[in-house]
Amino acid sequence: MTARFAIYAAPGTGSADAAAVRLREQAESWLGRRMDGTRPDPRLPSGWTRAAVDEITVNARRYGFHGTLKAPFRLAEGRSVEQLEQDLERFARTGRPVALPQLRLHRMDGFFALVPGADAPELHELAAALVTGFDAYRAPATATEIARRNPDALTPRRRRMLETWGYPYVLDEFRFHLTLTDRIPPDRHGQVHDALAAWFADCLGRTIAVDALTLCSQPTPGAPFRLHSVHPLRRPADRPRACAAAAHEGTR
Repeated sequence: MTARFAIYAAPGTGSADAAAVRLREQAESWLGRRMDGTRPDPRLPSGWTRAAVDEITVNARRYGFHGTLKAPFRLAEGRSVEQLEQDLERFARTGRPVALPQLRLHRMDGFFALVPGADAPELHELAAALVTGFDAYRAPATATEIARRNPDALTPRRRRMLETWGYPYVLDEFRFHLTLTDRIPPDRHGQVHDALAAWFADCLGRTIAVDALTLCSQPTPGAPFRLHSVHPLRRPADRPRACAAAAHEGTR
């Protein structure tokens, strides 16, 4: 099977959190696509055309608005997507919503993303549980897949993670981010940063709820990822009003 599957956090998908929905709508307008196949709002930052944004979001648009919890993988022999979906639903039924605190714009390795602006231990715990708990569904990475991660450029710890879990940024190396662009040439960093900061101004500084998991699929190599199913995290949070309250604090 050439199809790949991934478990993502896509704030605002399957969510009743108004701040998360607003974030998703802004991000999908920027990227120019929604993973469910419907059309996003065509608005863009002032001075930008669709062609100009498309030029710097080729890969980001293909993956869609998401934060990786379990990176894309091929199904292991003897496993089916139906089993995966059922187990993810069972997992989500007992999982608590988590928060992305104080969302901020950040440049990572030359690309721009939205990241938590404060420690998010519950988010890290959720990602670790998915990485380890669903690894039986992952076919071993091929030599080509390993090479694609440029292992010689990784730290020894990240290379071990890649070999063990199929992705280098897991467990204590986890770096949650909501990707907004591809790598940007240094001479354009300021221009792109300013456009994104203005476009997401209503979302930055807020605490955003992650109250559902999304199972996404890529039918063939290089194809856009699609939304396969949504799995709300159903167990009540310890502080159920925290995200809602923070959503009204405004930009900091």
